[in-house]
Amino acid sequence: MYTVWRGAAGLVGLGAGVLAWSTVVEPRAFALREFEVPVLPSGAAPLRVLHLSDLHLVPGQRAKADWVRSLAALEPDLVVTTGDNLAHQDAVPAVLDAYRDLLEIPGVFVLGSNDYYAPFPKNPFRYFGDSHGTGAGTVRYELPTAELVAGFRSAGWLDLTNARGRLEVAGLSLEFVGVDDPHLGLDRYDEVAGPASPGTDLFVGVTHAPYLRVLDAMTADDAGLVLAGHTHGGQVCVPFYGALVTNCDLGTDRVKGLSRWWPGADNAPSAQAPAGASWLEVSAGLGASPYSPFRLACRPEATLLTLV
Repeated sequence: MYTVWRGAAGLVGLGAGVLAWSTVVEPRAFALREFEVPVLPSGAAPLRVLHLSDLHLVPGQRAKADWVRSLAALEPDLVVTTGDNLAHQDAVPAVLDAYRDLLEIPGVFVLGSNDYYAPFPKNPFRYFGDSHGTGAGTVRYELPTAELVAGFRSAGWLDLTNARGRLEVAGLSLEFVGVDDPHLGLDRYDEVAGPASPGTDLFVGVTHAPYLRVLDAMTADDAGLVLAGHTHGGQVCVPFYGALVTNCDLGTDRVKGLSRWWPGADNAPSAQAPAGASWLEVSAGLGASPYSPFRLACRPEATLLTLV
């Protein structure tokens, strides 16, 4: 009997330790992931792109805001944010303050569902049961989206919400195409479809949620690089196994990091990529809903891409 009780106590202790780690320690263990991506014309100088996603910021999260602010020291040439910046009605000033120094750098952005609607308490296990949902049930409380967009636009950042745009960055001509959040079914790629303009050095697709229909459409138009967030890297992963869900129809092999994509890939492994396949980078993001603030075997992250 003593052995049984001792074993039970050990399991309870282990569970408490995992819970403490995943709610207190790992969500604050911010990491910078770095990749080199061969997408520029021959002879072009490297271009440094900072990709941020899924801050899910609430007022008072100083450690996260300070860490984001510190990324300006990396001196990127371009900043891309793929949405879900907000997690509270009053978070816009905190978000803009976190981005303060980065807003002085050329940038582009799209929005996610949590830039439109505030999170609310719900069963966290739903995440594992309806991970391919379309955001139904998330639309209770509207957030000050216009205030966030105005802050980004006033800094000169390109709004790629179902839109296209161009930037000259470090002597390179970059063209962008973006969509509104596919998880809410707001993407309208057909309205902005088409290949890059003549003279473009790199065509970049930007989306919050990496749904296959969006990835296929962007790469069919020869976007050389596609950037996305939304997945949280799986958020709660199994150590030495990986993510269980992606919260969209993207396969778990691409839940975060750099891979290849091509029209009709349908989650086939990157090893099967045809010549000329596009590059896809999915960020695990920096936050989560305040009602499910867990991170396990999936550190919050930003990404520095060196394009060569």
